Amino acid sequence: MTQAPKIGLVSLGCPKALVDSERIMTTLRAQGYAFSRDYAGADIVLVNTCGFLDSAKQESLEAIGEALAENGRVIVTGCLGVEEELIRKTHPSVLAVSGPHQYETVVNAVNAHLPPVPNKFVDLVPEAGLRLTPKHYAYLKISEGCNNRCSFCIIPQIRGDLSSRPMASVLYEAERLVASGVKEIMVISQDTSAYGVDLKYATSKYRGQDVSAKFQTLAEEMGKLDVWTRLHYVYPYPHVDSVIPLMAEGKILPYLDIPFQHASPTVLKAMRRPANQVKTLDRIKSWRDICPDLTIRSNFIVGFPGETEEDFDFLLDWVEEAEIDRAGCFKYEPVTGAPANDLDGVVLDEVKDERFARLMEVAQDVSTAQLAKKVGRTIEVLVDDVRPAEGRAIARSKWDAPDIDGQVIIDNAIGIKPGDKVSVVVTGSDEYDLFAEPVAVAAKQPALA
Repeated sequence: MTQAPKIGLVSLGCPKALVDSERIMTTLRAQGYAFSRDYAGADIVLVNTCGFLDSAKQESLEAIGEALAENGRVIVTGCLGVEEELIRKTHPSVLAVSGPHQYETVVNAVNAHLPPVPNKFVDLVPEAGLRLTPKHYAYLKISEGCNNRCSFCIIPQIRGDLSSRPMASVLYEAERLVASGVKEIMVISQDTSAYGVDLKYATSKYRGQDVSAKFQTLAEEMGKLDVWTRLHYVYPYPHVDSVIPLMAEGKILPYLDIPFQHASPTVLKAMRRPANQVKTLDRIKSWRDICPDLTIRSNFIVGFPGETEEDFDFLLDWVEEAEIDRAGCFKYEPVTGAPANDLDGVVLDEVKDERFARLMEVAQDVSTAQLAKKVGRTIEVLVDDVRPAEGRAIARSKWDAPDIDGQVIIDNAIGIKPGDKVSVVVTGSDEYDLFAEPVAVAAKQPALA
């Protein structure tokens, strides 16, 4: 029997790029290809690149170089693929280059340089497709591109304007994921709360019913599935208010990933941020009045051109007052082709470093205080990893997204497996993580005097 040709895959960048890699893998697997976990075992290597920041471009170029050095036969796709001239100038021997979400183009390139071998004995592709995440969670991409024109960002130049999937397509994919054993779905896009705008909220047929391509409808329908639903990349447009009651009712997770980027009105105006509302703090308070368990995750940029000390102090105060549970921070760096490069008021690197440290200190203090409120509660967690030698399991609560947030570290984790949902009692906390024991174990502990 002829052996199936093997593909090596290097996937860089954000979860949206990871979903692109999964789609490419699924198509190639259906054509009879196999996959290798290392360069040596691969007949060809596919590198899915990132090109959002200049530093990410450099990382992608280095990854291509490593793949060429270790394997020699490399096909490039992804966001950096829009700069084919740069790639070929740096690495002239790459076999083919394609841009982001050009699935057919990259698959055709693989077919051309490594033809598939028909094999009727090859396992069928799972109905939910191949995934690069653990079995118990998955990313669900609902749209491509973005209609916003933030001055620091070139995503629309790379991935184009907003292009939403029909609602029925999204929901049927979600169903397949749940049927395959997925217990948590993370909804992703460039601008999740703008979903359907480009389709003018058109309806599609889902289980015999007309469902509209709306953010609210998406949340409602996902809430009917037996799965944790986590919303990422949610811009705070007014209609976001309407999903908070669904969180309070337990239909979707009480978690919003909102890329605020800053709080100072002056800086936000220079950034050309959408949904820049003066009363955002009031809205956050009203959200928490409706859903006290709500966790807000966000990212902020320090050192944006023109950012003054007053602007930065405003941001620090805002993060504290808004009680941003999970905060990430980036030091501004120019991106080739971004309008922000032409702004006056360049912030010195040493000032960026100092502001980064100060913001992360405030964010850590807020996180510490927010997590301390969870101690003593009984919560449900999803187990990601088990460490039998330590008697521990590493899990996440409804407040924790994988890779970017904290963890729940479970002691006395006997008989627990990855993918299990477990009820635990929170026994402690630190700056980022919770510590817990299974309910049955905690119940046996003597009461404190």
